[in-house]
Amino acid sequence: MKYLIPVLAGRLVRAVARLRGGGSAYPGQTVLRLAPDFLSHVAEQFPQGVVFVLGSNGKSTTTMMLTEVLRAHGLSVFTNPTGANLPQGIASAFLREVTPFGRIKHDIGVIEVDEAFAVELSRSLHPKTVLMLNVQVDQLYRFFETERVGTMMTDTAATATSSVVTNRDDQHLGPYSSTSGQAVTRFGASADVVAASPNGLQNANDFRRDADESLTAETEVTALTGAGATITTAGVPIDITLPARGLHYAVDAAAAIQTTSVVLGRPVDPAAVRKAFTGMKPAYGRGERMTIGADQAEFIMFKNAASLQLNLDALPQGVEQVMLAIDEGTPDISWIYDIDFSHLDHVDVLAGAKAWQLALRLEHDGIPVHVIEEDIAKAIRLMRALPSPSDHTKHFVTNYEQMMMARRILGHPDLEKTA
Repeated sequence: MKYLIPVLAGRLVRAVARLRGGGSAYPGQTVLRLAPDFLSHVAEQFPQGVVFVLGSNGKSTTTMMLTEVLRAHGLSVFTNPTGANLPQGIASAFLREVTPFGRIKHDIGVIEVDEAFAVELSRSLHPKTVLMLNVQVDQLYRFFETERVGTMMTDTAATATSSVVTNRDDQHLGPYSSTSGQAVTRFGASADVVAASPNGLQNANDFRRDADESLTAETEVTALTGAGATITTAGVPIDITLPARGLHYAVDAAAAIQTTSVVLGRPVDPAAVRKAFTGMKPAYGRGERMTIGADQAEFIMFKNAASLQLNLDALPQGVEQVMLAIDEGTPDISWIYDIDFSHLDHVDVLAGAKAWQLALRLEHDGIPVHVIEEDIAKAIRLMRALPSPSDHTKHFVTNYEQMMMARRILGHPDLEKTA
């Protein structure tokens, strides 16, 4: 009975928020005010514990991949699919799954967590396993330096009660040493695969230490071909279809597969892995496709320099139609001068409040821009009006905020409204 009123109040707030257009944090704020121990109460009910997913980039995609691979192995999995990774967002996600009395019936929780709140959340959620993806240059206006982000992640990893899965190829995270009782395993990409990528993995350098060449990865990307990859785990190669193009998605897949083997306590079933990835839909806005007239709009969302670079590197050479959009949701875009735009031979439309800054950067590389239109709705109308490309795909490369607005304009609700 203790949680009945908090849960019902949170659900009422959620219903009102959805009617008014969203606001996934408000229900969680409500239930946490009324029941501060709500997160702990739910988390302790998972028989196989909680997995934290941390990283500068790739958290939402890897959380989705890990959830689907675990389900393919027969586990019932709770996750926070909207990517709401702060305490109130996670509480809101729990609200969708618990009974009115605060009970939950899943085997395991796979939870994307914001690095800045991860240690705090570990005190409530007590993760059994922590997965660390990468440290990349991101939100310096918020975090100030990449070393600080790396420390946030490793401090969180130290709270894991059983296992840590980390990225062998990340200088900040790869050398992580276990605390008492922890098992540490790693994932990565082979040297040949990384060398074939135009701009590498984009992980941040740790100038405090030399790279540790002795580290090994139990699960590794050993081949990459378009939207396909070969992931070798426990010596067994598994060919999978990725939900979107790019080396970063293949590395995320390796992370998900290695974490699955850790959770299961045994090597994964290759057939189950292939089944999980077959037909797997991209995470929200990350290679997601939707109809635009007679064609498809492919949304390629970036958060920072690393994600933009990796997504540009994964574009087919000479794409016929592309829109770039960036607004004030990305406060400092001085990093655009470090981006290799050579995969683009033109841009059809530049959109967003910072379109003119991006136009200046592209002019430095001699990349022609056909139209600059700050208003995203008008920019989409311009893209609609273009002739149908031969591949029937119009590419929308956007930051998060522009992606959200563009999806709504095309008639697709926010993920919170569909959950």
